[in-house]
Amino acid sequence: MKKSGFIILFFSVAFFAEAQLRKIPADVTDAFISRYPHAMHVEWKDKLHCFEAKFKLNGFTIIANFSSKGEWQASERELIFNQLPDEVKDGFLKSKYAERQKNTIYEVQELGKPLQYRISVQKSSLQKKTLYFDINGKLLKESIGL
Repeated sequence: MKKSGFIILFFSVAFFAEAQLRKIPADVTDAFISRYPHAMHVEWKDKLHCFEAKFKLNGFTIIANFSSKGEWQASERELIFNQLPDEVKDGFLKSKYAERQKNTIYEVQELGKPLQYRISVQKSSLQKKTLYFDINGKLLKESIGL
């Protein structure tokens, strides 16, 4: 009996973890449509502190965050290494991480901050780093990844 109760609880938690917590406000969807009028395959998530839209635009996967009032906060555009600006590629290739495997690469725009490029690299399954470069290819910061 305890086992079946645990299974029901597990699936309930899994279901509600993926469920939308709040309805997406019209201010948010209006702001999204205004900023990305040609977006396709839009999926919304309620992140509690913001609403996240994941979508396709001009062949790129983009994630954009909006406040509950419809204010754009940030966006990330997924890239491959060859799509990085030459300065960023050069900065990465001159860094001590050049030989590491590149996992994910994003162009990151945040409200009130300069454009950055985030490159996740790994040397092994335990040695992972996230690197942040500016548009000139300067390594701004690095953090340990999980």
